[in-house]
Amino acid sequence: MKRALEYIWIDGSSPTPKLRSKTRMAFEPLKWGFDGTSDGQTNDGKNSDYTIHPVRSVIDPFRGPNDLLVLCEVIGPDGKPGRTNHRAELAKVSKSCEEDHCLFGFEQEYTLFRGRDPLGWPTNGYPAPQGPFYCGIGSDEAFGRPLVEAHRIACLRAGIDLYGTNLEVMPGQCEYQTAPMSPLEACDMLWLSRYILFRMSEYFGWTVRLHPKPINGDWNGAGLHTNFSTKEMRNSFISCEFAATSLREVFKTDGFPKVYGHGYEERLTGHHETCSHKEFRFGVADRTASVRIPHSVKMNNGGYIEDRRPCANADPYQVAAYIMYATIPVSER
Repeated sequence: MKRALEYIWIDGSSPTPKLRSKTRMAFEPLKWGFDGTSDGQTNDGKNSDYTIHPVRSVIDPFRGPNDLLVLCEVIGPDGKPGRTNHRAELAKVSKSCEEDHCLFGFEQEYTLFRGRDPLGWPTNGYPAPQGPFYCGIGSDEAFGRPLVEAHRIACLRAGIDLYGTNLEVMPGQCEYQTAPMSPLEACDMLWLSRYILFRMSEYFGWTVRLHPKPINGDWNGAGLHTNFSTKEMRNSFISCEFAATSLREVFKTDGFPKVYGHGYEERLTGHHETCSHKEFRFGVADRTASVRIPHSVKMNNGGYIEDRRPCANADPYQVAAYIMYATIPVSER
């Protein structure tokens, strides 16, 4: 019996690619084609046959247990990865670093909008100053919980391992965290969880935005804090410090990593629990730093580091590859 396969891919939108999807009735996921001019992959209508190659499948929580969400890579007519297909590069880096047993966990922040205003905001006005809304409880402080819960349940039904969820500092802002996974799996699952989030919002009539600074003013931005560790780091605090130092040295040479999301300058100002994008600092338990080493890591002599610079709209494939290149001598392997 055929089943519904929801093919999901990253489009060619600029400056921030988005997700697209379409349904195919088939027995198993196979390669499929689409028009690259219609999603921003190319302007050449005479050579616009792009292909989506399945790379990971999970149960479709919106349909039956036999139906699948199928994450795909985009391949161009020349047989090479599409210009927004950064998974291929991460696959190469991950293979070079297999012996390091890297793990990634992402903290995905997002903002819910109803019309032109964030969810919970008065029409044409502003709510009370932020503060009580973080992990808030009650109808006057908690906005978006029904979607947060529906998204959590759907991800677990799909087989996507989440670490937790919470309401964030700005009213209308929420967050979920993915459990630690290997690089490719972590990034694949984050993209799939994003798809589920956007798809779930259709039922509520709310809009999900990943913009780093959805509202100007004295409000927190939205990030994709990235937790990273190697086998050595999980057993040595000094190794965690070394990884943070390596990121600092790369920053000194190359400056802020542009792959951390379009609009990063608006969010990383040195205020609202951020370090300025013009500098790099790391410290234990320091949420105003570029990279935080949790206090528990120092106490337990090992664990992970949290890169707080990636923005909510960043491509996790690019973020993970950058961190691995910066902290592990990939070129020597």
